[in-house]
Parts: sequence; C-alpha cells; structure tokens
Amino acid sequence: MPPIYIAYLNRLDIEELKITDEEILAAIETSLAAQGRGDTVIEPRVHLEPGVANGHFNVLRGAIKAPIDRAGVKVVGDFVDNYKLGLHSELGILTLFDPSNGAPKAIMDASGITDMRTGAVTAIGAKYLARKNSKVLGHIGARGTAYWNVRLLDHLFDFDEIRVHSRREDSRNGFAERLSRDLGKKVIATADWQSCLEGADIVVEASRLDKPAPMLKTEWIKKGAFVVPYGTMSAIELSLTDIMAKLVVDDWGQCKGGKFGSLRAHVEAGKLSEKTLHAELGQIVAGLKPGRESDAETNLLWHRGLSLSDIALGHAMLEKAERLGIGQRLRFA
Repeated sequence: MPPIYIAYLNRLDIEELKITDEEILAAIETSLAAQGRGDTVIEPRVHLEPGVANGHFNVLRGAIKAPIDRAGVKVVGDFVDNYKLGLHSELGILTLFDPSNGAPKAIMDASGITDMRTGAVTAIGAKYLARKNSKVLGHIGARGTAYWNVRLLDHLFDFDEIRVHSRREDSRNGFAERLSRDLGKKVIATADWQSCLEGADIVVEASRLDKPAPMLKTEWIKKGAFVVPYGTMSAIELSLTDIMAKLVVDDWGQCKGGKFGSLRAHVEAGKLSEKTLHAELGQIVAGLKPGRESDAETNLLWHRGLSLSDIALGHAMLEKAERLGIGQRLRFA
C-alpha cells in the first residue's frame, strides 16, 4: 500500500493563514451554489448529549464534488458555560477525506472554521435576501459566530449603525469594543433586546437561551427587513413567520427534524413546511430560485449550519496553507 499522509492544521496555524473576508465569502458562496445545483451530498446533523454538562456535540457530515472533491465530518461541542472555564463555547475538529477511496486527507481545528462559515452564510443570505441599501444592523448574541456575522455583514453593507446585545453586560460591552476596534466605526451595546432590534434593516438573533422563550417580538420587525434567527433554543414568537414574504433555510432536510433550532416550533405547528418554504439558500445562490424581488419584502433565513460550508472553507484553508508552507504533515499509513 502506498503511504498516506494527513495535513494537520491547529488553531495557531489557522490564525497564521490570515484568511481574508473575501476568501471566506467566496468559499462559502461557491459551496452554496454547488449545493443548489445538486453537486453535493449532505446528511442531517446528529447530536450527542453526554449529560454531564450544559451542552452537546453536533456531528455534521457531507461531500462536495469536483473541483473541491472532498467528503468531511465535523464534530463540534456546544457548551454554554465554557466561558466560566475561559474556553470558547464551541470547540471542534474537522476531518476531510478522499470520497473516491475513503483515505483521510486532513485534520483541522474547526472552532474558527465554524465561526467564520456561520458568519459567511448569514452575510451571503443578506446579499440575496436583504435590501441593498440596508444601513442598520441589530445583533443579539456575542459568542464566536456573532463576531463573524457582524464583520462579514458590515463588509458587504458598510452599516451606518450597528447595535449589539447579549445577556451579560461585560460580554456585550467587550463585544462592542472589539467590533469598534476591528471595523473602525462605532458599535452600540444596548441594554435590552428591543432597543437593539426594533426598526433595524437586518436583524440577527444568535442568543444562548437555556430553554425556548419569545424574547424577539414580531412587532419590532419593520416592513422590508431581513431576519436571521439561528439560536439553538427558539427566541422568537410563533407569529414571526406570518409577516414574512419569503422563508428560506440552508438545508430543509436538517431543518425539518431534530429537537433544536430557532424555528423548531414553527415546523411542528406547520408554519414552516414544504408548502410555505420558498427555497434553500443554495437554490437562490445558484440562480434556480429568486432572492429578494422588491424592497417591500420582509424575508427570513434560518440556517442550522452546513457540513458543506465547513468542507469548502476547510479546503480553501488547506490550499492556502500549502501555498504558504503552514501546518504539519502526519504519516497515517
């Protein structure tokens, strides 16, 4: 048997890559278009709940055809109380394989990848479903994915006003300060949900609730807004979908099942179904379904996280690492 080698990128390697906003968005938009064309395989995520802490593991699986030509599995922990230990709430590993023979090709830290690709899907959703002149962003949540939501959305829209809120005052103030420093503009940390979200052009809800609670009120959403709720536990009212012109998801297969997700109750109540669903985001990116068609539309994107996004961004990082000579090469067999 010929020797098999695995590329290994740890968190320090991924930071050293200094991957740009444009590189992240390009990788994710390419993978969404491939999904829309049917050039991918994706299986609904599964969960492992160890029952020893306030958290669980997500296991995501998928494959993308050439030119990426990779299968992948990501295992990522989602542990709400990790901040008490000085750890990120989401820690994970991405493994990539050759889909033609099963040979392992790479092992990578997936914590940064998870944050970046989540923010990229939010931003690309806004590119196709938000008003082009959107100037006010309201964002709930300050976890790792939140930073990339705001950063990549601002990269596309150059907001006049950015408001952020999270449950802990030190968290939201620190988040606003970091964003202000990195984006070079003022970011407002609000004391409550309403002052953060009401009247915003783009609303993102990435909260960390212990159990479902209707924290985001439908009446705060202005006509023509774009709304992205994706907290693990639902924080929206059942009526939110009633005001939407278009309901879009990243993958209907995983959105319609499982116990977690911001629109779980809406699926169970029949408010989000095959009949009411406008499209998967990949179908819009691939040009098979229309995105926003007028400024009057109020649209919603629910994304639960795609293994395809992890694979595409991981692949892009590996290619850049090879060009720059970053990472390690491990003998597998």
